Amino acid sequence: MVKENLRNVEERVAKACLRSGRKREDVTLIAVSKTKPVSMIEEVLEEGVLDFGENKPQELKEKYEVLPENIRWHMIGHLQRNKIKYIIDKACLIHSVDSERLAQAISDEAGKRGIVMPVLVEVNIAREASKDGIFEENAEEFIKNISKLPYIHVEGLMAIAPFVENPEENREYFKKLRKLYVDIKSKNIDNVNMCNLSMGMTGDFEVAIEEGATLVRVGTGIFGDRDYSVR
Repeated sequence: MVKENLRNVEERVAKACLRSGRKREDVTLIAVSKTKPVSMIEEVLEEGVLDFGENKPQELKEKYEVLPENIRWHMIGHLQRNKIKYIIDKACLIHSVDSERLAQAISDEAGKRGIVMPVLVEVNIAREASKDGIFEENAEEFIKNISKLPYIHVEGLMAIAPFVENPEENREYFKKLRKLYVDIKSKNIDNVNMCNLSMGMTGDFEVAIEEGATLVRVGTGIFGDRDYSVR
């Protein structure tokens, strides 16, 4: 079932790229494996997917230790400063930087390991009270401030759009985030390489691709519904 789901999602990604005149290789599909067992991740690995997303640092660490080393782990959930140490040398990208204190803590931890950590800045593009992220009007100044930190490298923006029945309702938010991304990219800020736009999930990833997403985060569409009682 997982492999069938994945092939269906892959086909939809390819068609969305075609519709928007983009190359398939310009969009990375991240299989969001939070709460899912290693056996399911192995099924997806067999299909050639190497990018996986986790919400909890401890869970990412546990899976990292038992799965192949060539997996690219993405930290996509809200990250607490005291949990950075679990994933700093295991994640290929942290998607959810939303405060200067968190950015400073990531830089400090990366410095201890002698690495530079690629990060995305999370933007609360729909200004939802329930969501993390900075507001779009503060994004440029925020990025200028954290770009001065020695052991992180800003590589783009991330957003979690509202949960909607009709994915078209989120198109305006994806357009907004894309515009912000292009505006900041045009400023050529030192130590900032705006190359990734992480937006779109199971319910709306096709619209996100049409509006310029380079990273889409699909969990339920691949793995099925989650049973949160298991953790």
